[in-house]
Amino acid sequence: MRHEFPEGFLWGAATAAYQIEGAVDQDGRAPANWDVFARLPGRTRNGESGMVACDHYNRYREDVALMKQIGLKAYRFSIAWPRVLPEGSGTVNERGLDFYNRLVDELLENGIKPVATCFHWDMPYSLEKKHNGWTSRDLADVFAEYCGLLAERLGDRVKMWATINEPEVVLHAGHKAGVHAPGLKLGPQEYRQASHHLLLAHGKALQAMRDSGPSDLRIGIVHNSASVSPLTESEEDISAARQEFYRRNAWIVEPLLKGTYPQELWKEEEPDVPEVRDGDLELIGAPIDFFGINVYFSGLCVSKRYGAREYEEWFPRTQMTWPITPDALYWTVRFNSELFRDCDMYITENGCACPDQVKDINGEAVVEDYARVQFLREYLKGVHRATEEGLPLRGYFVWSLMDNFEWAGGYKYRFGIVHVNYETLERTLKESGKYYSRIIANNGF
Repeated sequence: MRHEFPEGFLWGAATAAYQIEGAVDQDGRAPANWDVFARLPGRTRNGESGMVACDHYNRYREDVALMKQIGLKAYRFSIAWPRVLPEGSGTVNERGLDFYNRLVDELLENGIKPVATCFHWDMPYSLEKKHNGWTSRDLADVFAEYCGLLAERLGDRVKMWATINEPEVVLHAGHKAGVHAPGLKLGPQEYRQASHHLLLAHGKALQAMRDSGPSDLRIGIVHNSASVSPLTESEEDISAARQEFYRRNAWIVEPLLKGTYPQELWKEEEPDVPEVRDGDLELIGAPIDFFGINVYFSGLCVSKRYGAREYEEWFPRTQMTWPITPDALYWTVRFNSELFRDCDMYITENGCACPDQVKDINGEAVVEDYARVQFLREYLKGVHRATEEGLPLRGYFVWSLMDNFEWAGGYKYRFGIVHVNYETLERTLKESGKYYSRIIANNGF
């Protein structure tokens, strides 16, 4: 069967600053929260950090050349807050900002659309320490100032922006479980208050970017949807899965896309609900131009008869032990569209960690990762189904362009379609990268 995608469908790849840039002491960059967090005993695998990572900061031209070779139409990257504003606000580090000017120009010269994320988890450590993560409401104003600056200085060339990557992970991993920076374990009310501050930061940043940047910017946010799939496609199972999807996503998505908190869930969590001031929800729920969705798997399948069941028992797993559930992308897009808002959506991250087989064949390095090739093929069937049914899905970004620092997992897990030798920093296009290149060239498979 031929899977043809709509004309203009945006094919891209994604990365994040702290995971690939390295150069942590170069050109005036201040210490980031993750620099400090990674030095704490037991926080990351083998104490690994993004100190060098892929050295993208110094090798970005080589990496853009690889993007062009693959045929990427877009590249989603993030901007390191401590590189641009070392104190979090105030004086701009022009040398740090100039890196992103050069990166953007290089992308455009090679016909690749830059898609920038303002906050992908790294902030100046001094700022995080001062505000105790997102527990302080004042941090929302500081973040808005930073985002307004980016729109002003880069918005003439970067037209597509996400304010925040995965607020749910920032909150749960960083403020509840304590396994990501800042390593907090907040109580229920403090946690919900931090959640509100992070959403408010998005709303204030959106306003600041609209005020400071050109009028043609497209601005959104990226959410890691808790994906839920129906056991069968009976109306009863779909309805049950839809209800479970709502419960697992509404605390974040309903304020962003509808400007309200979910009332039933609000009542369930009283008296631990956050303080919400007049005008907050108007800011948080202000119209966005797109909604980014990061999806790797469905954690649950649901049926009317059997209720919710863990998918892990039924499906093979990636190296990260995540279940391989190819229908996750379709149902996530569909349920978001049906429950919250029928706005433009992009799959802003999707991929898998699996071991690579690096071989020398006739003097040429070949990286065989056929499990990832199969993963892409099966998951993209769900993307195709969503577009065939008229759902507003406009593009797909594979995670990740290259192997990188995977936060607490260190360098053990490889997600890239480009292999990175961490000793030599040599890049090699994997078989999955070649396969993805053919998909882009043919706009289908």
